[in-house]
Amino acid sequence: MGSVDKRNALRAGAVTATVTLMMLLSSPAMALTRDDGDDPGSGLSVAQTLGLYVLLPIGAFVVIAALAGMPWGGKDKKN
Repeated sequence: MGSVDKRNALRAGAVTATVTLMMLLSSPAMALTRDDGDDPGSGLSVAQTLGLYVLLPIGAFVVIAALAGMPWGGKDKKN
């Protein structure tokens, strides 16, 4: 059984390496050509990018964590 496991692991590694290589070598086919009506607008600044993709998710996480950690229902009832 050891050789079968090694063969399956080698096969999985070869498939993973091949797929990764193909993804890295494939060029974006239509990324450089403009479509009709395409109006991309101006890009984001570094501060806007950091705020949108770093600070906003961290802030959302903090708010959700604070809400999840709040005690709900008041005092415990003793029966």
